Parts: sequence; structure tokens; C-alpha cells
Amino acid sequence: MHDQPSVIELVQAVKAFIDETAAPQLKGHAAFHARVASNALATVMRDLEQRPSAEAQERAGLIALLRAPEYTPTETLNQMLSMRIRSGDMTLETPGLLKHLKQTAMAQVEIDQPRYSGLKTAKA
Repeated sequence: MHDQPSVIELVQAVKAFIDETAAPQLKGHAAFHARVASNALATVMRDLEQRPSAEAQERAGLIALLRAPEYTPTETLNQMLSMRIRSGDMTLETPGLLKHLKQTAMAQVEIDQPRYSGLKTAKA
């Protein structure tokens, strides 16, 4: 079997090149764009590492909350949830709804903006 770098290893290598080799030699606008690229790659790495687990938790939460069959596609589950909230069938008083919404939002923030100041507070 051919052993090759994983996607995350490739992204890490590019990020390391930007951070350690390219960025220190840049100034002004180019240095800013190097930081933006590095931050984007960090987001990609977090997404690769965390999204599968976050999506599995979201899916399990939706199935439990909606009492839906296991085979229901996640997109359909989210549409069902949206319709029930919009119609008033589910409100913040619905057991488990607020917890599900908070957990799903926090999982996304952990990927997109893990240093967001409110994240630590929300987790507590």
C-alpha cells in the first residue's frame, strides 16, 4: 500500500510553510494576507478534525428530539426542526430543544472561532 500524507498533514505542511518561512519575510499587505491564509488553514484543520464528531452529535440530537427514524437524512431532520419551530410546535420550552440548539451552535463556533470570548462562558 502506498503511504501518503493525509489531508490534514498536507494542510499542516502548507500552514507551517506560511507561518515559519513565508510570513516572517513579508511586510504590510502581503504579511496581512499571509496571516489570513494561515487562519483559513487553521479553520480547515479544525473542520477536518472536529466536524465528523460534531455532525454525529447533531444528528443524534435531532433524531432524539424529533423522534425520527435513524435513516432520515440530516438535511431532512434540520428542515423538520425548522418547520416545527416556525409553526410553534416546538419552542424554547420544548424539552431538549434549547440544549440541542446551544450544542450545535457551540460546535460550529469551536471550529470557526475557537477563541471567541463568549464560547468559554457558553460552555460553563
